[in-house]
Amino acid sequence: MDNTKNIANLKKQLGDEVVVVMVPFQTQSHLDPFLQVACLISSYGLSVHYLSLPTYNQDTKTRATAINPSDLANIHFHDLQMTPSPLDPDIPSEVPKHFHLFWNVTMHLRQSITSFLRDISSKSRRIVMIYDCLMSYNVQDISSFDNAESYIFNPVISAFGMYCDHIFPHVGLPIPIEQQLLQKLPSSEGWYCDEIMRISTFQVQYIGNSSAGDIHNTSKVMEGTNAFIELLGIGQDKKQWAIGPVLRPTKKEKNGFPCLDWLDKQPPKSVLYVSYDMLTSFSDEQIKELAMGLELSKQKFIWLLYDPDNGDIYLGADLKRKFEFHAGFEERLDGVGLLVRDWAPQTEILAHSSIGGFLCACDWTSCVETITMGVPIIAWPTHSDHPKNGFLLTEMLKIGLVIREWDKKRDEVVTASTIDNVVRKLMASEEGDEVRKRAKELGEAVRKSTEKGGASQMELDYFIAHITR
Repeated sequence: MDNTKNIANLKKQLGDEVVVVMVPFQTQSHLDPFLQVACLISSYGLSVHYLSLPTYNQDTKTRATAINPSDLANIHFHDLQMTPSPLDPDIPSEVPKHFHLFWNVTMHLRQSITSFLRDISSKSRRIVMIYDCLMSYNVQDISSFDNAESYIFNPVISAFGMYCDHIFPHVGLPIPIEQQLLQKLPSSEGWYCDEIMRISTFQVQYIGNSSAGDIHNTSKVMEGTNAFIELLGIGQDKKQWAIGPVLRPTKKEKNGFPCLDWLDKQPPKSVLYVSYDMLTSFSDEQIKELAMGLELSKQKFIWLLYDPDNGDIYLGADLKRKFEFHAGFEERLDGVGLLVRDWAPQTEILAHSSIGGFLCACDWTSCVETITMGVPIIAWPTHSDHPKNGFLLTEMLKIGLVIREWDKKRDEVVTASTIDNVVRKLMASEEGDEVRKRAKELGEAVRKSTEKGGASQMELDYFIAHITR
């Protein structure tokens, strides 16, 4: 984003009078957008501090290869300290073990965060804390500092999904979409596992009145309407800023990723990208059906494979130990498909000219990237807010197709023939070409909104003006 402030003058005026403190939830999908926002805020001349565990700080900086080194150098990274705790042995089967590892980690950072705030509060006129709502327990002491104010940044949920799943059930106001769409809107029942809801409910109770406003990784342009962003603040004396898209910038260098070299050899818009978020776990049967469906479609694809129960979220697991594909599948991939079992840069993949579609679970991070890059989607929701995100992209924005009807159960196996039909429709039909055209136009509009005078850039300007008032 190109800010409209005179950075040199602002820095001279403020110095360390206003200090911004970023406190992300300790997972990659939250750490990275928090760092990107930290860089955006720092570009206005403000002093920005980024708080995380030592290993995650190092890993986050390692992944930030596309961020301008001078921008990254302006961020003050601080290592939080914690007392290790054992992993809960009674983890429900539907929740990947690494999620509980992160949960245990982020329940033991309150003392370290408060100690940092105590130190910095004596040196600054105002502390502005921007934190993840899943860190609410750890940052609750911010309210005890007279010169501090806090804001929640929501990096991984759309305004539409947040309103429909978390606000609408409590406020009793209507969902402002056409009746025809309303009748097709998928219910949230059965999509949120009890353990994840327990974690979220526990954290939300510590938000209280301490948050002065919310920052959202979305925009009017991205969601096609401002209605849901405005509804999020209803009944609350809190400001709302929609500054999306916030995503990791792309880098032209290949950085040693063979998958990008492989994509260079493919025709434009000819490859389907297949990937899922780290909380998605498919059965062996479903993995085999997906493999057969891709092969039947005869469309080029790149499939990023992860083991959701792998404790290291930054490197993919070797799934040969878990999945045995049907006979000869991997041998027949030469020139048609590519299996990637190590971490790969999703933003760069989606930005590649050879990518013509994206099959994913519709976690909001992936949706932000695919919308911004102008790539159409095949929505295969698996949990949480995925159905609402998929519905937004396929039914409302009309930039994708859905793998199955919305009323189907999420654990119902999708057959190879179904996958084959949907993949062909997107990648090799006139209907798919129309969807791709709409996705491209929306992507161009979204990218333009981050430029000087664009809607998202102006929202960020307004936020900076507010915290530096």
